Amino acid sequence: MSFLNAAPATDIPATVALLLAAYREGSLRPEQVLAHLWSRWQACPLERDPAWITRADAAFLQQQLDALAGQSPESLPLYGVPFAVKDNIDVAGLPTTAACPAFAYKPEASAEVVRRLMAAGAIVVGKTNLDQFATGLVGMRSPYGAPSSTFSDAHVSGGSSSGSAVVVARGEVSFALGTDTAGSGRVPAGFNNLVGLKPTPGLVPTHGVLPACRSLDCVSVFALTASDAARILQVTEGPMAGQASFNAFRPQLPRLPHALRVGVPVEPEFFGDADYAQAFEQAKSQWAHLQEPDGTPWPVTLVPIDMRGFYDVAWLLYEGPWVAERHAAISSFMAENADEMNPVVRRIIEGAGQHDAVSAFNGQYRLKELAAQQATVWDAIDVLMVPTAPTMPTKASVEADPIGRNAQLGTYTNFVNLLGLAALALPAGFTQGSLPFGITLIAPGGSDAALLDLGARWQASCLDEGLSLGHGLAMASDAELALPGCKALSAEPVMALAVVGAHLSGMPLHWQLTERRARLLMRTHTAPRYQLYALPGTVPPKPGLARLADEAPPEAGHAIELEVYAVPQSAIGSFLAMIPPPLGLGSVELADGSWVKGFICEPCGIAGAQDISHFGGWRAYMAHVKAQATQTEASRSAA
Repeated sequence: MSFLNAAPATDIPATVALLLAAYREGSLRPEQVLAHLWSRWQACPLERDPAWITRADAAFLQQQLDALAGQSPESLPLYGVPFAVKDNIDVAGLPTTAACPAFAYKPEASAEVVRRLMAAGAIVVGKTNLDQFATGLVGMRSPYGAPSSTFSDAHVSGGSSSGSAVVVARGEVSFALGTDTAGSGRVPAGFNNLVGLKPTPGLVPTHGVLPACRSLDCVSVFALTASDAARILQVTEGPMAGQASFNAFRPQLPRLPHALRVGVPVEPEFFGDADYAQAFEQAKSQWAHLQEPDGTPWPVTLVPIDMRGFYDVAWLLYEGPWVAERHAAISSFMAENADEMNPVVRRIIEGAGQHDAVSAFNGQYRLKELAAQQATVWDAIDVLMVPTAPTMPTKASVEADPIGRNAQLGTYTNFVNLLGLAALALPAGFTQGSLPFGITLIAPGGSDAALLDLGARWQASCLDEGLSLGHGLAMASDAELALPGCKALSAEPVMALAVVGAHLSGMPLHWQLTERRARLLMRTHTAPRYQLYALPGTVPPKPGLARLADEAPPEAGHAIELEVYAVPQSAIGSFLAMIPPPLGLGSVELADGSWVKGFICEPCGIAGAQDISHFGGWRAYMAHVKAQATQTEASRSAA
């Protein structure tokens, strides 16, 4: 049936979850949804709406609708769900402009991420506005106009994915694609009361995306709920066969620990915005309401974090050699058409001329140095919570200081991709001036599924006080916030593994865990039923852990210090191959009574070995050995 002949629906669910539910119930059909959107567009011509650069024509929409014939939400996970695409991502049949008319071309093939979404039943309805060549966080660097925040005509929409955020917040589409190199998929989410998913670099293929910085670019998702964002990630994640990637696809951890440690900036920067500072304090208090899916409290500890190292990384993105990647992407165009570019964008990209091969290598060296320093942060926390942006500037203030105000918006976003991290922007209420405020949760690369799980719990914790979606669309319900049950996020299964000796952090064999992308889950102790022995003749020195026999008196046992890691199951085999006898993997009881796999020692290995249980752990014993060696050396020197 032609959507042009369908009666437009008058009550269309805003979220993907409820839209699919309506399709399943038969109360709504995709042609009615498209008819409603078409009617809406007729009332607001394209030239009056800076959120869109290209709206699909009727034939383009009908072709996609016809392709759904014989299908249903049971056969296609995104059946009939309309979505928008940022105009630096190719869609076959629609022009790609990157917000520069002189650059425009019509691609023959869609970007891989678009192809996957269409194959899942989603319907592309148009291309959205952006800061030209995806260079900016304000949304004001486009000849197609400057969208405003959906909450204030005087304030910026955020960029560079400005149009994508606005059309989702207005309810025109259920979700939209953006890109995110420096925060372009998070800042607009924060300024429009949306969820903004920025995946781990390499998790979602960027084939068919016009590069900003090819080694850092990510395809992002704007949605109304974390649950909806999870549905999109289910369809789009995974490597593309035959296509090189600067960032390898990483397995995902399915969930963050039950006793959650949330890092927060010890001295957050808001550039004098008292309303945003107050909103952040209010957001921190929201963790007290976090619950597990069964309603039990999810305990959270807030951990102050010094952000200076992250800020040093962020500085590299525009002041370091990575700006040369922006020039590399469009150098041939700039050579002939520089005058056709937005002057601010041109000025930024021309900064590439300050860098050469030497500075490129020096930048890489500096990044690796800073990354090594910042990696230790994740030993103290499970997730980092920051304001999505430190302030929400007016358009007038950006016009007065386009570079400075833009730079402020990258305070909490610019470092993320340089460090290969995952991030999820979430709505976090409103300021006293009724402007939207958002937080972003950041975690190590590969933790996307865990962040979405946590994001869904965060949004659920806000339900009691009312959780508004987008700009005045609806109040969220439990049904919309539940993570999709059709299939789990394709997080690679992991195994909890306890280590007690040379594999502890800082010990000689810890690299065997980090090489396998193991993630620290907790530091704890065994149940008080174990003994620890120093195994003779092992290189490097190793202990043996043995459990007391059931008939042994309880006072003979000790609680031994250990660390528990989440190890991808695909890496367990290679890890096992590196364990020498008499050690092996067995089951270890933890202090809380739970059991995990862990290092144990065969009885033959501890025959004649030194019992070091009274030290409480290998780390304390090795410190004792070192102190003894120092004392012996001092005695020799004195003699």
